[in-house]
Amino acid sequence: MPTTELLRREWAAFRRPGRLIALAAATLAVIALALLSASGVQVSCAGPCPAVPIARDGSLVADRLWFLHRDLGREGAITVRMTSMTGTITYPPPDHDQIVPGLVPWAKAGIIVKDGLRQGSPYAALLMTGSHGVRFQYDYEHDVAGGAGGVSERSPRWLRLTRSGDTISGAESADGAKWRTVATARLDGLPDTVQVGLFATSPGDLTLRPVGLGGAVEEVRFTQAVGVFDHVAVQGGAPGAWHSDAVGGMNHTDWEKYHNASGAVEKDGVITVSGTGDIGPAREEGAPMSVLSGLVVALIIVLVVAARFGARTGREGVSRRVRAARAALAAAAAFLTGLVGVGVAFPAGTAILRGKGVPVPVPTDTGIQVVAGLAAVLALCAVLAYGLGVWLRRGWAAIVIGLSLVALPYAVTAVPLLPDAVAEWLLRLTPAAAFAVQQTVAEHPQVTAHYAPSAGYYPLPWWAGLAVLVAYTVIAMRAALGRRPAGDTGPR
Repeated sequence: MPTTELLRREWAAFRRPGRLIALAAATLAVIALALLSASGVQVSCAGPCPAVPIARDGSLVADRLWFLHRDLGREGAITVRMTSMTGTITYPPPDHDQIVPGLVPWAKAGIIVKDGLRQGSPYAALLMTGSHGVRFQYDYEHDVAGGAGGVSERSPRWLRLTRSGDTISGAESADGAKWRTVATARLDGLPDTVQVGLFATSPGDLTLRPVGLGGAVEEVRFTQAVGVFDHVAVQGGAPGAWHSDAVGGMNHTDWEKYHNASGAVEKDGVITVSGTGDIGPAREEGAPMSVLSGLVVALIIVLVVAARFGARTGREGVSRRVRAARAALAAAAAFLTGLVGVGVAFPAGTAILRGKGVPVPVPTDTGIQVVAGLAAVLALCAVLAYGLGVWLRRGWAAIVIGLSLVALPYAVTAVPLLPDAVAEWLLRLTPAAAFAVQQTVAEHPQVTAHYAPSAGYYPLPWWAGLAVLVAYTVIAMRAALGRRPAGDTGPR
């Protein structure tokens, strides 16, 4: 029988009302739960919610710092000596708003060249950090290590940024005489006049509170960094006054209002700059997971339908060719279910979130990858469950194994229930690893964040996770196609 005719015949047998209704219910569950979860998000701000900064490449970034600045022309430099870097961390109730001295690892203070005060504008900075030594950072994504260690009056750090057109170079020195270049960056399109000066910023102190069976949720404490500078010298550009401004909102917390406001103070040639916030890549959340909570419902339905279909095929004693044809039909039906469900739910859900002011850093090409990838994952899961059903010839057994291998690991790792290490290994070793196709969270070494499955971060890249599922599916189908048809006792 020709393959086309075989597929047409088997499709006529597959499209029973019960199966089609179940798959339609799976599609509707993905869409309905996405709309409900996105519509239920509440956004509250003290006044208008601030816009999330966007860099010139379109990415969402963090850009909040205190900036003591003046003009710099196309050729020039700034040189400073840094003698101190301190900070504070505020512990909220029930710790009675306790304020303790300390610096978070990526607190930053130093010198910076920036294209104006607009958040997201290009920049290059040479800075001290809380515990990562000197760094040269530019355009939010890029980070180059300089000298290790800290800074003090006995062991000061000399820092210098030099501009030549669109090229910015950073150099450091222990004595102000012998200099070592840390790195050089090219910031294409810088205007003739940019802003240069001293800055300080400090991201929140991230801690993890245990929940569930060892999972963790994030808690972020307010922090502030303080840098002390002297021997400040600027060459290049017309002489002008220094200006002190916050890039992004600042001095809104009770600590800054009533204890120590962020800002810049000059006394006897010594400049103290204090600030909070961060400048660098934005801490991203897992956007697909936030609107695709219904995916686990669809996954369960697909696994059950495919496993029962496979068990029936195994008991019927059909040929290998028919078994393979039915596997293809199960895959096609599941793929269509995922394509329609996710294809409607994901753009609609993210559009609702954006309308409420929630940043969703998912470009169009990534969105296409998420939709097509999840449809492919559902198709492979259907073939896996179908193969288990044919091999075992027991629908309930195939359903239990399929749910245990795929749906259960995916569900328990999507919430902060298990320890992060356990969740990560589940998403490396089980077929649920394939859901890494919805990965939109990028790990940045210079950003302190909770890189865990419950926060939308998968331990494997999408192609590796998909390969794990393919391997399981191939094994199941080899077992299904290699098993003798029911009632066949003759020689092979």
